Amino acid sequence: VKGQVVEAHDVVNLKHHIALYRSRLSDISWFMRALNEPIARKANQEDNCTGRFWEGRFKSQALLDEAAVLACMTYVDLNPIRAQLATSPETSNFTSIQRRIRAALAGKQPETLLPFIGNERDNMPKGLSFDVQDYLQLVDDTGRIIRDDKRGSISSSSASLLIRLNIPPENWLKLTQHFGQLFKGPVGTVQELTCYCEHLEKRRRHYRHSCLNLMAS
Repeated sequence: VKGQVVEAHDVVNLKHHIALYRSRLSDISWFMRALNEPIARKANQEDNCTGRFWEGRFKSQALLDEAAVLACMTYVDLNPIRAQLATSPETSNFTSIQRRIRAALAGKQPETLLPFIGNERDNMPKGLSFDVQDYLQLVDDTGRIIRDDKRGSISSSSASLLIRLNIPPENWLKLTQHFGQLFKGPVGTVQELTCYCEHLEKRRRHYRHSCLNLMAS
């Protein structure tokens, strides 16, 4: 109760509970565990079955630069096409790319998603520092290449975006088709990986080999 004096013998327990909840608020593993259990219980009840709702554990990876963000976004947005659940980004239900396309057709950006704000400039607002049209074109180009029944290639506008973000175009398809297998930890250039490890006071740069091979060094 507000204003109530805490007894001395309760202080130790109170401090313990405060430390516990503070650690939980910053622990993504605890959050996902708390999220997974009720969803799995609800889904199992609806389907009259048992087991996990998701196939495996969640992955939490540090995306260290814009190139890593772009590759991961495209990888996720193309999941339905790779799984042959959709034939194009605009028909990929429950994806951010579908929401961005619908908003772009109305000359807008989705309010609940981080906006595209164009190239870097003075007084830069918070957002993704490339144009939404370039991103949509890049995803569409990549989706056409991934599909076996439809010919496609990376357009000049998409290629220029990859070059500006220092992503070797020859590695782009590897990144967008096998991102989850290629990277098990932080993703970015070797320089960004080095800064990240120094910030965390880590002596060894784990996952350097993956970053070196598939991102610009």
